[in-house]
Amino acid sequence: MSDDGRHGITLIAFIGSVFSPYYAWARRRGEADPYDHCALNVALYGDKRGHWALTERGRSELAQAPERLIIGPSQMRWVDGELIVDIDEVTFPRPAFLRGQVRLRPTIRNDHGLTLDPAGRHRWCALAPCARIEVSLEKPRLHWEGSGYFDTNAGDEPLEDGFHGWHWARTSGADGTTVLYDLEPRGAEPYATALHFDREHGLTRQPSPEIAALPKSLWRVRRRIPADTPQAARLRETFEDTPFYARSLVETRIAGQPLTTVHESLSLERFSRRWVQALLPFRMPRRAGRE
Repeated sequence: MSDDGRHGITLIAFIGSVFSPYYAWARRRGEADPYDHCALNVALYGDKRGHWALTERGRSELAQAPERLIIGPSQMRWVDGELIVDIDEVTFPRPAFLRGQVRLRPTIRNDHGLTLDPAGRHRWCALAPCARIEVSLEKPRLHWEGSGYFDTNAGDEPLEDGFHGWHWARTSGADGTTVLYDLEPRGAEPYATALHFDREHGLTRQPSPEIAALPKSLWRVRRRIPADTPQAARLRETFEDTPFYARSLVETRIAGQPLTTVHESLSLERFSRRWVQALLPFRMPRRAGRE
């Protein structure tokens, strides 16, 4: 995500997309190939209507190399320590071109990951917890620079097999980046952790305060965030509101420090329901062949 106070952009590259209904249906049939279910998700927010692109593509649309990932007409590549994302997508359900380039320059790098579940099947790492980002779009015509962030997730089983859900938040400031994880693993007690990244100390774990409830989304997805007091947590804006997932802008206070965070709440109990997966193709079309 990058932000200049008026606009923000989120880019997520999936291989074996955990949120793909097509991949879930293939797993039920016992014939799932994760490389046949890949996508680049682009979500653009701003003072005009948002733009959303998430087209799933088959194995023939995927190409991988150590410094490059190509999915359909879009690609991500590392060049001289800079991550360059070339976007060429079509929005859905309202069709429009979404084209341009995003350049992410890490200012702090990290290779210390976090195991998210007691069994060690799910892992997360903030590769560039602090970064500068430049967004240059041709369609729609927009340009800005702001703070950026880059992380990765990996797992050895479907996400819904390991968790009931989770809540996650990230904030970046002059003193570094703080990530808040509030996890609900299956077969284990929920737990929360606060991670801070800065140049002086690298990665440090901080005590997580009590959890404060936030208003539920329109789809009734529960939202919550660590906060010094319940009154310190405030929902500012909802970016995405789906039957199983909400992405929001949330204010909180931890150890007396005010934080404005990009926040997500994920209900994997909801995602597992057949009626929810039947709705997802309306936001996630699939193109399996070469364009």
